[in-house]
Amino acid sequence: MKLDRKEVLKALETITIAGEGKNMVESGAIANVITFGDEVVVDLILNTPAMHIKKRAEDDIKKTILELISPDAKIKINSKVQAPEKAEIKGKSIPGIKNIIAVASGKGGVGKSTVTANLAVSLAKMGFSVGVLDADIYGPSMPIMFDVENEKPISVNVDGKSKMKPVESYEVKMLSIGFFTAPSQAVIWRGPMASKALNQMIFDADWGELDFMLIDLPPGTGDIHLSIMQSLPVTGAVVVSTPQAVALADAKKGVSMFLSEAINVPVLGIIENMAYFTPEELPNNKYYIFGQEGAKNLAEDLDVPFLGEVPIVQSIREAGDFGRPAAMQEGSIVAKVFEDITRKVVEETVRRNDSLPATEAIKITTMAGCSAVKK
Repeated sequence: MKLDRKEVLKALETITIAGEGKNMVESGAIANVITFGDEVVVDLILNTPAMHIKKRAEDDIKKTILELISPDAKIKINSKVQAPEKAEIKGKSIPGIKNIIAVASGKGGVGKSTVTANLAVSLAKMGFSVGVLDADIYGPSMPIMFDVENEKPISVNVDGKSKMKPVESYEVKMLSIGFFTAPSQAVIWRGPMASKALNQMIFDADWGELDFMLIDLPPGTGDIHLSIMQSLPVTGAVVVSTPQAVALADAKKGVSMFLSEAINVPVLGIIENMAYFTPEELPNNKYYIFGQEGAKNLAEDLDVPFLGEVPIVQSIREAGDFGRPAAMQEGSIVAKVFEDITRKVVEETVRRNDSLPATEAIKITTMAGCSAVKK
């Protein structure tokens, strides 16, 4: 079987890229098509760094060629992002930090902080240098989860400037507003005060060299989220949800916030927490208390990666309360679950960095919204 280049191009004229009116060939997204017998190589150029648009375009090309040209065609797609030249990132980058991952949830109570803590220790176990910024100003929980509730960051001199030295536990560096308040003290601050405290923990700290900084965001899509994305070029976001409908509705909004044109932070994937209950004495039994595969189905609907599911296991709660994250329980089912999820987060981060340009920090432009920073 020999494929015809002209027929392939004609078939690709039936596809449009999300957000663009012209078909792929007319818009110039298809830079070149080469055929060798039953093989076809398509050079695809995209004008947006959004990961979900890239994946959908590639899937549409493969489906169209297989359906309209030949079901036996061997297809290779070379994708390249050629976004319009953008202004220099004005959000201050932190020297030495390679990847900044925001861990978010649409609503509270879905175990986002627990997932963040276990992702952090799993990354550390894999040999990465890791930091955690507890950005949940009004409900900081990282000091408890890492058994450093009574610790205080010390001041160190770096290049003639006084900096906070992050508290270190289980080979993870961290800063939290919880280190600066009494355990029983409520943080009663307006948005600007919270944002200023966050900026100090980000830029007035001696983080050193980090492969990953995880940012534990508060629930929702509010002021703290915008402050973080104004201050830092975030590499990507991980969204945590339970399988139940009320949580999924808010998780969908969280994904939408990151993928919006104004913010445009790639979503590395969705994690389903509290996916099912497994009693310790019946490890093979699964009880789907909050519904089954809700977050997995949401990931498919939104065309973002599904990173895995975390069961309801008593030891996870106990480990968090006692300040030793469950992922450190060598040989346990929980440790294996978090190891698999963490590996997928790393894979998606590598894929994102290989295929997309650096994320820009954003700036508030009007009362109604925000946009990418421009000179």
